[in-house]
Amino acid sequence: MAECKQEKNLKNCPCTYEPCSRKGICCECISYHLASNELPACCFSKEAERTYDRSIEKFIEDYKSGK
Repeated sequence: MAECKQEKNLKNCPCTYEPCSRKGICCECISYHLASNELPACCFSKEAERTYDRSIEKFIEDYKSGK
C-alpha cells in the first residue's frame, strides 16, 4: 500500500474548514464527501469553497460561472 503524502497534500489543499480532520488525506476526504453526494473543496473555486456548500448543484453552478 502506498504511503499517505498528507504533508505534501496539505500544501495544495484549498479547504478552509478548520475543524476538518481529513485535510491532506485526499482518499478519506473524497470518500467522506461522495458518501454525502458532495464533492471536496478542491473541486470548487476559492469563492464557492468558502460557502462550505459542497453539493453537486453548487459545483455545477460554480463551474458554469467560470470562476
